[in-house]
Amino acid sequence: MNRTRLKTTILMLFLSGGILYAQSGEKKINQDFELEIAAEYRYFYDDAAFNDQEQHFPSIAFTPEYSLDWNKGYEQFNFTGFLRLDVDDERTHWDIRELYYQKVKKNWELSIGLKKIYWGVAESNHLVDIINQTDAVESFDGEDKLGQPMVQFTYTTKKMGSFDFFYLPYHRKRTFPGAKGRLRFPVVIDKDDLQYESGAEEWRQDLAFRWKHYFGAFDVGLTHFYGNGREPLFTFDQLGNINAFYPVINQTGLDLQITHNAFLWKLESIYRTSKAQDFFAMVAGLEFTFSNIDGNGLDIGLLGEYLYDERDELALNALQNDVFLGSRIAFNDTQDTSILIGGISDLESSSKIFSMEASRRFGSSWTAEVEARIFSSIDTNEFILSNFKDDSFFRISLSKYF
Repeated sequence: MNRTRLKTTILMLFLSGGILYAQSGEKKINQDFELEIAAEYRYFYDDAAFNDQEQHFPSIAFTPEYSLDWNKGYEQFNFTGFLRLDVDDERTHWDIRELYYQKVKKNWELSIGLKKIYWGVAESNHLVDIINQTDAVESFDGEDKLGQPMVQFTYTTKKMGSFDFFYLPYHRKRTFPGAKGRLRFPVVIDKDDLQYESGAEEWRQDLAFRWKHYFGAFDVGLTHFYGNGREPLFTFDQLGNINAFYPVINQTGLDLQITHNAFLWKLESIYRTSKAQDFFAMVAGLEFTFSNIDGNGLDIGLLGEYLYDERDELALNALQNDVFLGSRIAFNDTQDTSILIGGISDLESSSKIFSMEASRRFGSSWTAEVEARIFSSIDTNEFILSNFKDDSFFRISLSKYF
C-alpha cells in the first residue's frame, strides 16, 4: 500500500465512523470547523548557489480543522489537514496533520489515528522530540511536523506521574527541497530514493515510551524510542554523490525544566545508538523573564542555551558546539503581539545564524507573521550549513480564519 492510498484509507475510515456515529443520535454531538488560508511570500536576497534555484517564492496554504465530541467530551474525533501550493514542486504538498479518535476514562486515555506529539523544553533545538517526522520543506527550524500513524495509551497516577505508550506502525520519509527550492544540497534528494536499514522498510513496527512527572519546581520527562530513525543518515561516495538511509535506532532522552521565581532552567539530552553510529547530544540553558515592565503587561524574556552534539559536522541539524542567545517579547495585548529574536554562534568556527519571528492579530480573524533567517560567515568545513550559506531569507505571511 503506497502512502497516498494509506492516507485515503485512514481518512475514509475515520470520517465515515464519525458521520455514522453522529447520525445515530444516541448522544449529544458537539462539532466545530475552522479554516485558515495563508498567503505567504519568501524572498532569498542572495544569488543562488546552485542551478535552477529561484529567489522569489509566493505560495498559499490551507489548514482545515474539524472536531467532533460526544459523551460529555470523553470521546472525540479530531482532524487537521494541510495543503500548500508553492513555486518549488517539492514544497507543493498536502498532509493529514491529525486524524484520530480519542477516548478518556478516569485515569487513562486512548488515541488511535494520525497525531502530532511534542516533547521537549528547549528553544533552539528539540532533541527529544522524535515521534513525528519533520516537515523539512515547510520550515527551516523543524517546528512543523507530519502526522504520525499511532496508537497512544496514557495512564496517569497521582503519585507516580503519567506514562505514555506508543505503537507506531508506519514510518514517514522526510521530503527535501526540489531543484527550484532553496536550503538544499547540491544534489536534489528524492525522498523515494532513500532506503531503510530494516528489511520491513517503512512498515517496521516502532515503539516509544514517555514518563513525565513534577516534583515541586522540577518538571521531568524520560523517553525511549526504538525503531526507524526520523533523521536519515548521510554518507558520500568517492564521486561526491550523497547516499542516505534511515537507520534503526534506540534513543533514550531526558527533558528537565526547573522553575524558580522568574528563572526557567532547561535541559534536553539524548543518547542514540545504532549499527552505524552512537552519539550523545544535549541542550542546556535558562530563560529569565522581566514581567509587566510598563505596567500594561509587557514581558521580556532573555534566553541563553548551549548546544552540543558528538557527531560534529555530521549532525544533520548543524548544531554541534554552539551557543544560542535570544529574547522573547510578549506584549500581552488584545492583538497577541509577540517577537522572538536570537542568534546561534559556533564556538569552533565563524558560522552564525540570526533569526527573527514576529506575529500580530488584526481584528478577530486576521494574523500577520514575519520571519527572517540570516546565515553569516558560514565556515566552508560545515557539512550542512555550507550548502545554505547563500540562503538567507525573509518571509511574510497573512492568514485569514473562517
